[in-house]
Amino acid sequence: MGPHPAVADVRRALREALADLGPGALVLVACSGGADSLALAAALGFVAPRAGLRGGLVTVDHGLQEGSAVQAAEVLRLASGLGLEPAETLHAVVGGEGGPEAAARQARYAALEEAADRLGAAAVLLGHTRDDQAETVLLRLARGSGTRSLSGMAAVAGRYRRPFLQLSRETTTAACAALGLAPWDDPHNLDPRFTRVRVRRRLLPVLEEELGPGVAEALARTARLCREDADALDEWAESAYVAASVDFALSDIPLEPGAVALAVPVLEGLPDAVRRRVVRRAAVAAGAPSGSVSAAHVLAADRLVTAWRGQRGVDLPGGVVAVRRCGTLVLARASG
Repeated sequence: MGPHPAVADVRRALREALADLGPGALVLVACSGGADSLALAAALGFVAPRAGLRGGLVTVDHGLQEGSAVQAAEVLRLASGLGLEPAETLHAVVGGEGGPEAAARQARYAALEEAADRLGAAAVLLGHTRDDQAETVLLRLARGSGTRSLSGMAAVAGRYRRPFLQLSRETTTAACAALGLAPWDDPHNLDPRFTRVRVRRRLLPVLEEELGPGVAEALARTARLCREDADALDEWAESAYVAASVDFALSDIPLEPGAVALAVPVLEGLPDAVRRRVVRRAAVAAGAPSGSVSAAHVLAADRLVTAWRGQRGVDLPGGVVAVRRCGTLVLARASG
């Protein structure tokens, strides 16, 4: 008799996510003790030795709740029972920039990066599920995000892997129950002060009630389709960026060090979605911080191509200015 269907599902998803790793590679699971990451840790303890891999566990103590150290110690105790070694508690230093959710996330990833580098991990596993993906899409949709942002969380992003993006939270909970594991319920997951909690506990249930079941699955599918489209557009934009780039040695206009120059006639022949990606790529290449270049910034610079009336330059983040000169879009840091 085989394992419980939910246990089989989580193990299968993990095997597929790790299929490309070589023998002996270290795989770390980031485990909070909640149902999703606990099911992932249990799956790693089963799959890793059978795949010729080493499985380890890290748990992040943000120090934001009373008893967090006790919970971290409990997770480490579970790691031993699951056969995961090394197992460590990571201490995250949470700042105040960007709000509590963003600050905690930034601190958590910084701690995971340090541990992965120090331990030589080939991959770090995150327990995000299809339900988490649906919540992410709704949050970004409310901000008026574009295709790339609506693509949600990637199954693979560098060393980070999310094997459960096609599985529901119900599946991970059932897997834990079948394995006799008692997940920890983080009080923050019930706190309505957090936007994601309100989406999870209020908005999604209303959508399911009013529109019928399957909303989370549909939103996750939308994310997957958006990611495919965004990947294709980004590839096109990269080729267009190369084609539009002006060789400094052949330029008829003076160019500042670090400047990026793009031929306007080439840009004018591109679809809006591709051209604006090229403009954004140029802004970042010229020195604008990637996370600070908004859609409004890109649209303003793009108007120097599509609605040229001799207007002045456009100020972009990082002290970068976009100007049009002699049929060329130039992006460079402002002098002085």
